[in-house]
Amino acid sequence: MIPAGRPRRWRLLLFGAGDFACNLYWQSVTLYLLFFYTDVLGIAPVTAGLIYMAGAIWDGVADMLAGMIAQRGQYGYRRLIGWTAVPLGIAFVLLYRRPGIGTIGGVVAAQLAFRALYALVNIPYAAWSVRISEDSRDRTVVAGARMLFGAGAATIVALGIPWIAERAGGSAISVEGYGAAAAVFALVATPLLLFVVAMTPEAIPDVPALRPSIAHCVSALGRNRAFVTLNAAMAAAGIAATLLNQSVLYYHRHVVGDMATGAATLVLMGLVGVGVVPLWTLAATRIGARSTWFVAAALGIVCAAIFAVPVSGGAMARPFLIGMQVALVGFNLTGWALLPDTIDHGEAAGGIRVEAMAFGVSALVQKLAIAVAVLMIGTVYGSIGYVGSGSASATTATGITWLMIAGPALATALSVVAMAANPLRRGAHAAAMAELHRRRGT
Repeated sequence: MIPAGRPRRWRLLLFGAGDFACNLYWQSVTLYLLFFYTDVLGIAPVTAGLIYMAGAIWDGVADMLAGMIAQRGQYGYRRLIGWTAVPLGIAFVLLYRRPGIGTIGGVVAAQLAFRALYALVNIPYAAWSVRISEDSRDRTVVAGARMLFGAGAATIVALGIPWIAERAGGSAISVEGYGAAAAVFALVATPLLLFVVAMTPEAIPDVPALRPSIAHCVSALGRNRAFVTLNAAMAAAGIAATLLNQSVLYYHRHVVGDMATGAATLVLMGLVGVGVVPLWTLAATRIGARSTWFVAAALGIVCAAIFAVPVSGGAMARPFLIGMQVALVGFNLTGWALLPDTIDHGEAAGGIRVEAMAFGVSALVQKLAIAVAVLMIGTVYGSIGYVGSGSASATTATGITWLMIAGPALATALSVVAMAANPLRRGAHAAAMAELHRRRGT
């Protein structure tokens, strides 16, 4: 069963290190894959957006299927991760190769394979966090550790891909260079995942309905108000993050006219993300994760409003991006801290405990949100006459800028509406756990 005593802090941190490996993969896909398609492989932006959207939708379906396998299977979370870590590293390298079976077909096939294997690693890993501890503070620390390692990985990806690509392929936008960077990241991520699996025990919850039917799981999640509203807020935040992060390279290359500054800004955003994770973790443990979400949202909206002022000009771009990055880290931290608590809340309210499928459904929602955001980028860029090579027109530059400002701001506002309806106010999870202990006689 889940340990009654609180685990030692080093175990929480060790478990969180698994997100460093996962984010070497995920951050490269988030920050560079769409750019790789349009500016390295030369795929038209609308087509590239559709390919990325299809991959993101499949990613969500794969997450759902991985959740079903982990929820209903007899394998255990750590065993699933151990089986899939090596194939995932291989698939990641193939993602950044020039396709050999026709450009579009090869790109799609590589995406589908990578995202399916990533789901079989990431969903069991995320669900595993529920079994580390039943204490909200420990779960917040785990979320903070995961965010810290994830932000560190984002920094390394932002800096490492152009640096490795230029040295291995002779250019920061070469296929050979991107392939070399992917190989380096896979050689780091794979053994790290296997180390976390080897060193972290997995306790099995002592609950009678550990493996309810898929239909009962879906029904229970639909009735779980805490789960539904949290995922709505996280989806809105995911749209904001995708619109912002995907815009950085395009903005600096075609509006500022300096791609190197864009890569440097991504690195700086990653470093800032690392620095603010402890602050958001402290805030969430002091005032509660739900309240911390509102603080992060206020920061994001203020940053967008300031950058939107015409007199701010390009000089405010980097402060705007850094401020938004701080807010996005706050969303991620609080979202992952609250998600395990929604599982306990749902069991206390409905009598059915849904673990792995909850993370699978949540991941599906987030990937659909990313797909929507990328399709928005492809559609808007297509309508403003974006071309991957050459200089951008004034209309194109204006469209890139406003999508980067208004899109994240509107999505952030929608996340506030969703989080306002979430019932996990301070003390609500403790009350749910008290009820569960009463029922179990523990």
